[in-house]
Amino acid sequence: MFNTLRKLQKKTLTRKVAGYALAISSTFFTVSQAFAAEHNWRFVNLYSRGTAYGEVYKNFAENIETMSNGRISVQVMYAGEGVGQTGVFGSVKSGLITMGAPFQPMHAGEFPPGVVEVGLPGMTDDVGELSALFHEKGWGEVLEEAYDKQNLVWLEPYIQLPVYILTKEPITSVEDFEGLKIRAPGAYGKFLRNLGASPASLSWSEIYTSLATGVIDGSIGSNLIDHRDGNHVEVAKYMYRLPIAGAQALPIVVNKNAWNKLPEDLQAIVRGASAVHAREQMTKSRLWESQAVADMQSKGMEWSPQPNDADVAKWNEAANSLWSEYAKADKYSSRLVEIIQNN
Repeated sequence: MFNTLRKLQKKTLTRKVAGYALAISSTFFTVSQAFAAEHNWRFVNLYSRGTAYGEVYKNFAENIETMSNGRISVQVMYAGEGVGQTGVFGSVKSGLITMGAPFQPMHAGEFPPGVVEVGLPGMTDDVGELSALFHEKGWGEVLEEAYDKQNLVWLEPYIQLPVYILTKEPITSVEDFEGLKIRAPGAYGKFLRNLGASPASLSWSEIYTSLATGVIDGSIGSNLIDHRDGNHVEVAKYMYRLPIAGAQALPIVVNKNAWNKLPEDLQAIVRGASAVHAREQMTKSRLWESQAVADMQSKGMEWSPQPNDADVAKWNEAANSLWSEYAKADKYSSRLVEIIQNN
């Protein structure tokens, strides 16, 4: 998978970064030459302070400040610091927050195409193919238009690792999902409902307590690293082997009114920093994944038995049935699904 990623980085992200760097080269200076910020932004993400991905978002904010020579100041807000996970989309749309990193399944009712954007169950698990959907096959144009209608500017999407389910009891067959309460928002929840589970939409910060107290029997994470950083394995030790989604694509969005206040050189700088951030997300995710699995296994995590052919068939059937449903959600979702089906 990540051999394709390396090619993608050379062909797409590196090219974008180089282009943005050329556009801003005449205005790029060192931080020591910085003057008072012309634009003060607040940036909200979904992770707690000190987590692996929380640091990546911090790097993104610092890159904007450095590349703009301090003309843009970015205050990073972490999980639980003023805006809940379900409020990210609306707070950026309204201008309460300048920039945000939403988890689209938490905003399915507000923005249906985001559920398709993040990756429907059964979509490709090849990071290169998924990125090509955005950069070469039309997804980028559709999503730019869709977010623009929401008063949002859509920046370079970033891709994370597969989505796995951690449960308190071992799953030996897909039939074991029957009746389980599992934190799984958006399409992930509908997928699990097709297998007989009862999905719940909880923020990442609520997962540990909800597992510990029995409110839920299991949870998805945005990726394996989320489970490690949330210490979820302390209260749920069993990881199911089949991923709900082979990879996830997530956005950074900026309030359009704040964006329009930036001169063109600063807009280029922010886009350049988002391309660097996307590359860092992908490369560091791969490096961290094996370490996260090892860390969790040292604390008692166990993988479920290898699913048999019948379970794999049921799993795929549950995923594929969602595509036509989400294509009907709105015109943008329809266009995104059409692009998937035609490629």
